[in-house]
Amino acid sequence: MPAIRTGARATVIALTDGAGAFFQPRQQAFPDASAEHWRAADTLDPAAVTTDRRWWLRFRCFAIRLTGGRTVLVDTGIGPAGSPASGWAPVPGDLPAELAAAGIDPAGVTAVVLTHLHTDHVGWAVTEHRPFFGNARYLLQRAEHDALDQAAAGLREALIDPLRASGQLSLVDGDSELATGVRVVATPGHTPGHQSVLVDTGDELVAVAGDLLVHAVQLVDPELRYALEVDPDAARTSRAALLAELVSRGGLLATAHLSEPFLAPATPTGWAPARPR
Repeated sequence: MPAIRTGARATVIALTDGAGAFFQPRQQAFPDASAEHWRAADTLDPAAVTTDRRWWLRFRCFAIRLTGGRTVLVDTGIGPAGSPASGWAPVPGDLPAELAAAGIDPAGVTAVVLTHLHTDHVGWAVTEHRPFFGNARYLLQRAEHDALDQAAAGLREALIDPLRASGQLSLVDGDSELATGVRVVATPGHTPGHQSVLVDTGDELVAVAGDLLVHAVQLVDPELRYALEVDPDAARTSRAALLAELVSRGGLLATAHLSEPFLAPATPTGWAPARPR
């Protein structure tokens, strides 16, 4: 059963599209991490390292179910066999089954927030050249859209063009309020137009952070760069600002790739899995 956080205003549901080993050694993904960093990260997230020291990660999306009946989805995972991520992702995605287990009809999703355009976050957005969530508007930062270059022509054809044709693509500039208690915030750095979603459930703040951080080693030391960040300095700034807000407000971090979907500020380790609620 998907992990959930329930509040008076909204429920945040973690949906796992798949899991598997990363395609390169983790030391290459985080070239500045020390042995001490890795020891601390493996203590914080022991399920993220395999017996042969590979990085085992989840591919997770989040549904936000509002008390008024609307459902917002943040990211759409790896996608089915043959999706844009299939050339490198370890497994095809299983999001439709996860949605069904959570009692969510794809036709009932009213908005899809794409944190960024990496293929493991957009896989179920469009299938067979049609938006999978037929009644949803798809929110994407204009900076992310505009950064697509000729190398991404396949993704433009597979994702952007069908969303434009259906009239479902909605480009946003910076921060915006999506619904009462649900705010989209620009968190650039991982990609030019990366965005996160802040949810005030009525009982707690939850930040659905996309790839603002991708491994527990970046909770051990938020200054550590990830090799696939297009602008490491901007990514550090975005990461530090959002984590500081969560610490100051006692909020939760909803993670796309860590083993635990929800983490809370804690001492002395800094962060820890959130207690079920």
